[in-house]
Amino acid sequence: MSGGGAILCLPAGRALAGQPVKVSDFDYQLPKELIAQSPVEPRDSSRLMVVSRADGSIAHRHFRDLGDFLRPGDVLVCNQSRVIPARIFGQKAGTGGRVELLLVSRQDKRAWEALIKPGRRVRAGTRLAFDGGGLEGEVLGKTPSGTCLVRFSVPIEPLLDEIGMMPLPPYIHEPLADAERYQTIYARVRGSVAAPTAGLHFTPELVQRLAGMGLEFAFVTLHIGLDTFRPMKVEDVEDHRIHSEYCELSAETAGQLNRAKAEGRRLIAVGTTAVRVLETAALDPSALAPFSGRTDLFIYPGYSFRAVDALITNFHFPRSTLLLLVSAFAGRDLVFRAYREAIQERYRFYSFGDAMLVL
Repeated sequence: MSGGGAILCLPAGRALAGQPVKVSDFDYQLPKELIAQSPVEPRDSSRLMVVSRADGSIAHRHFRDLGDFLRPGDVLVCNQSRVIPARIFGQKAGTGGRVELLLVSRQDKRAWEALIKPGRRVRAGTRLAFDGGGLEGEVLGKTPSGTCLVRFSVPIEPLLDEIGMMPLPPYIHEPLADAERYQTIYARVRGSVAAPTAGLHFTPELVQRLAGMGLEFAFVTLHIGLDTFRPMKVEDVEDHRIHSEYCELSAETAGQLNRAKAEGRRLIAVGTTAVRVLETAALDPSALAPFSGRTDLFIYPGYSFRAVDALITNFHFPRSTLLLLVSAFAGRDLVFRAYREAIQERYRFYSFGDAMLVL
């Protein structure tokens, strides 16, 4: 992977100072029929809720109208990570019991952190044989987060396009006719196990139209891992340990963003993953620093944002780190008022759902 600068890994919880934050305060009930099962066509025909932090107003539009709320010079910062076919299937050697692995993050050329189903009887030393012929693996042990470390007989990444499946979230029950529909149009750096869903709404035509208005696009990388789809199981947010993820901000992109900030232009994060890259890069408030490495920056209410001026995001799971990040940016009360209105107006939620622009 390319990129330069310091390798940053931030202790979880460092982001917040102040009153304790309770995870139960970020729970809500969503009618199941509002969980989007398939993407809309075209991509930018999804709905767009526009939320103003300045006056608390909420407007209802479509994503194709995004340019009506932006201005020349704004920089849309997008996560260019590409989803890998991270679901693989096989059986336990000896017993023949079927297993499913979701590859979460690569540790080296042959070792991966993975979720295994069923996982209760999988112990260190368990040997696995995978569909597709010839590939084997051994479970090395379990991690504190409940995943397993698996060492494969050969480097597995080159084989994934042949033996792997797209890792759609478990709440999506309809098969996806076109796997590219779970990729953004600008996805180019392989490594995520879930899509940066805020970017799924862009079409080539919309990008061209926004560029014609004088907006810029900038691309960063964050390979999405476990915490994107795992709810927090603690009550005190400081007891949650966020899963670290690889991210990268090139020197060229850092220069582009620093010029924009120096000229008073806005940085608009396309998705919570872009927020985490930008805020990791902005730990030194004087400038965004290029870097490559893992980050476990955990953003929740009380955090002071240094880089992000506006946010495009989807509607997130209750009790999730993503919902806490959005609430840190816009305020819990405004976010939950927006969510109540989204439910009332029958917005579509989660990965294939509608979008929100927070100004």
